[in-house]
Amino acid sequence: MKYYLNLGSNLGNRLLHLTRAMKAIGEEFGPYETSHKVESDPWGFDSTNRFVNIGLAIDSELHPEEVMHRLQTIEKNISPRSHRRWDGTYNDREIDIDIMATDGNPYESKILRIPHRHLQKRDFFLRTLEELAPEWRHPECGLTASEMLERLL
Repeated sequence: MKYYLNLGSNLGNRLLHLTRAMKAIGEEFGPYETSHKVESDPWGFDSTNRFVNIGLAIDSELHPEEVMHRLQTIEKNISPRSHRRWDGTYNDREIDIDIMATDGNPYESKILRIPHRHLQKRDFFLRTLEELAPEWRHPECGLTASEMLERLL
């Protein structure tokens, strides 16, 4: 199954953090495709630190929760800093890796939802997904990333 990931960083040497994450993902999952980098304002919290994001497409036959667990391990190896503040809101971060979507069936559990629950609201997700998978359609609304992006703008 193909997994579409979004990597983001808004602290420190952002490109170095992304490069380290991509190297670790390659070691863990093998070859991958990348989108162009996208700069964005923080989503869901206030910060003066802009994000650099990049999309990756990886192939894996692992269960979605196992893929998520391995990606979280990569995050923690790069930076143990929490993605959340004490009150549960988002925080600045050296690295964040999200599963945006797959080319398989939707998946939902207590800890993971695919497609990502905020996919349609985040232009930095949609811009990278649009490049990696222009024909992909959201299983719930039937729209492509380009069509969802048009609705955001």
